[in-house]
Amino acid sequence: MAISSRFAVGIHILALIELNKDGISSSEYLAGSVNTNPTLIRKIMGMLKKADLLIVQPGVAGARLAKEPASITLLDVYKAVDVVKEKELFSIHDHPHPDCVVGRNIQEAILPVLAAAQFALEKVLEQVTVKDIIEEIVMKERGSF
Repeated sequence: MAISSRFAVGIHILALIELNKDGISSSEYLAGSVNTNPTLIRKIMGMLKKADLLIVQPGVAGARLAKEPASITLLDVYKAVDVVKEKELFSIHDHPHPDCVVGRNIQEAILPVLAAAQFALEKVLEQVTVKDIIEEIVMKERGSF
């Protein structure tokens, strides 16, 4: 199962708002870039606003970042859009059979490995900022001409 696309869409929204800061970044405009419907964009924008990453004023088209792009990490976005619950990136099946040697021990055997994997993912996301993503987008765009 893949991590929810809300994560990538959240990064997309923040990057586009910053790159379009002299224009109006309405949900319709953002939805056009993401190629989805404005309702989904508004939902994710609400999550980003609740996490203090985005400033949105009711009744006014457009939004702006609540912080500098260099101070918003991908981990901030990951947490903001509720990709997974805290420490629950990996699900473990409930109630394996206790009379089976594997069923009795599987959870304790794999939990440390899965916790370490989630920790590693979050450490990587913590090292990358929205500014880094924007710079990569700009560099790729310049290279395409």
